[in-house]
Amino acid sequence: MRAFIFPGQGSQAVGMGKALSDASPVAREVFQEVDDALGQKLFQLMSEGPEDQLTLTENAQPAIMANAIATLRVLEKEGGVTLSAKADYVAGHSLGEYSALCAAGAFDLATTARLLKTRGQAMQAAVPVGVGAMAALLGADIDTAQKLADAAAEGEVCTVANDNDPSQVVISGHKGAVERAVALVKDYGIKRGVLLPVSAPFHCPLMQPAADAMAEALAANMPVAPFVPVVANVTASPVSDADTIRDLLVQQVTGRVRWRESVGAMEDIGVVHFVEFGGKVLSPMVKRSAAGDVETASVISMDDIEALLKTL
Repeated sequence: MRAFIFPGQGSQAVGMGKALSDASPVAREVFQEVDDALGQKLFQLMSEGPEDQLTLTENAQPAIMANAIATLRVLEKEGGVTLSAKADYVAGHSLGEYSALCAAGAFDLATTARLLKTRGQAMQAAVPVGVGAMAALLGADIDTAQKLADAAAEGEVCTVANDNDPSQVVISGHKGAVERAVALVKDYGIKRGVLLPVSAPFHCPLMQPAADAMAEALAANMPVAPFVPVVANVTASPVSDADTIRDLLVQQVTGRVRWRESVGAMEDIGVVHFVEFGGKVLSPMVKRSAAGDVETASVISMDDIEALLKTL
């Protein structure tokens, strides 16, 4: 069995998608459609920067999605394959779940771009800059990370945001609490705590205003049932029902990204091939999370697409 997977925030870089666009009219169509949907020159920003503008959450989220979907569309249209024929499941990390749902037909491309623009703006606006923070805990398992977060909270919000793999957990919350947690890592046997260069504390209760905004946006832009099930971040289990998908996307804004568990769930179902579109972030996490032997591929360039076509 095979899963197509899609990266989240942090995988953006100036120049993303440019080589693919130069090589493929299919990719150019995707980037143009996203530009038209958003009424902005997002692809120019992706190609040329400046980096600080691309890194803004409201730009990074649709940009990462557009890059991933462009890669998939080139595979499908120029390679003559379809996701429904070649993938048994889709999954994505945080905003990547929207890319996964777009790939599987639950949302069209223009709607996905607009939803992610709204999501990025709402997440940025939910907490004033400087109030929140996130930190990666390296060499931490989920139980130890949660104990550390609980100890550092001291009445503020500090919680596990991303359970990425057995060796990397991300915490999120009030800046003071997250900084206390980083200072305490050695006491909990954790190798390192690194504050992340993010503009807001994602996937924690401080994001509730953004969750409310997404509830409104998703009520106006309902998904349809995807071609193949999506393994949801919030539950780490497959879902195909459109109403459930919508509810889980709202919960996802404040909820934990259970990526390690999602990989385990897919492996338990029988997935042994994981193909990441538009990034090289998730494949190492999959390798570290999988209990058995799994194969991973990262697809970014035309060469990657041609290599993948030989294995599909």
